Amino acid sequence: MTMSGIQFKIHQRLIRKFEKVGAISEETAVTIVEAKLDLQEENWLGYFAGSFLGSIKKTRDNRYYHYKFIDYTKV
Repeated sequence: MTMSGIQFKIHQRLIRKFEKVGAISEETAVTIVEAKLDLQEENWLGYFAGSFLGSIKKTRDNRYYHYKFIDYTKV
């Protein structure tokens, strides 16, 4: 998936906000309110969280987190 400029900026903002509040796993996932997302970010969230291979994930109880794959073979 290729992202345009605005998509890239919004995606990066979402990632930063989720990491800032510590939402990096399903156990530490947060709601939209807890992440302090603005309306624009909230509107884009469904697009990014709906992507199968995306790094922003949604839990069954409508919380979100940023999943960062770590390749331990290169560490």
